[in-house]
Amino acid sequence: MKIALIGYGAMNKRVARLAEESGHEVVGVIVKSDKSYPYPVYHSIKDVEELADVAIDFSNPELLLLLLKEDFKLPLVIATTGEKEQIIERLQELGQDMPVFFSANMSYGIHVLTKLLEVAVPLLNDYDIELTEAHHNQKVDAPSGTLVKLYDVIESLRQDVYQEHNRHEKNSKRTNNEIGVHALRGGTIVGEHDVLFAGIDETITLTHRAQSKDIFANGAIQAALTLVDKPNGYYTFDNLNKGAN
Repeated sequence: MKIALIGYGAMNKRVARLAEESGHEVVGVIVKSDKSYPYPVYHSIKDVEELADVAIDFSNPELLLLLLKEDFKLPLVIATTGEKEQIIERLQELGQDMPVFFSANMSYGIHVLTKLLEVAVPLLNDYDIELTEAHHNQKVDAPSGTLVKLYDVIESLRQDVYQEHNRHEKNSKRTNNEIGVHALRGGTIVGEHDVLFAGIDETITLTHRAQSKDIFANGAIQAALTLVDKPNGYYTFDNLNKGAN
């Protein structure tokens, strides 16, 4: 593939390295600044749509949402999680004219974890649920977009649940409907997500551990490989190997 990179932070640097190791070509980076990069610099998706087969995004909402307003037809793999609702709404519009893929987490293992939750939550309906995520000490947002995604799955399967972030501010027992949400930050932890089901005299924990950020870069590359041969539409891991929404 010929790949354009939207943003050139730590993740897209990994995408570039792993893509080139696999024989793909990085044709340029789409960024705001004019500083020096190891690839040609562009400020518009439209400028690269004749050069690239696909654009892979690991950037930020400020850059991405501006670019998505352009008139272009280039397959997109999008991993930016901030302003999620706006991004998804725009991608669904763009999907009428090109194939686009979105995931808040490019790890296929996280996708499988959400599928396991869809089975476990109804079966463990009387169990308390606690969500915990851990990341490196440079991560600025909390809870992680992935943990929010896991909570959304639970919320879709249980009625009247709510997130509880600040138990230290209360002096009361846990309610049946609360889902504890906890964020840990330290060191160089790549990403850890735990879903604890606590019942009477037993617990069950579903866990995902990212051992390298390469899993996210490789996930995006694999998604791009599949996407470029797809008909127009909006894709996620749920339908990438099926049909578009």
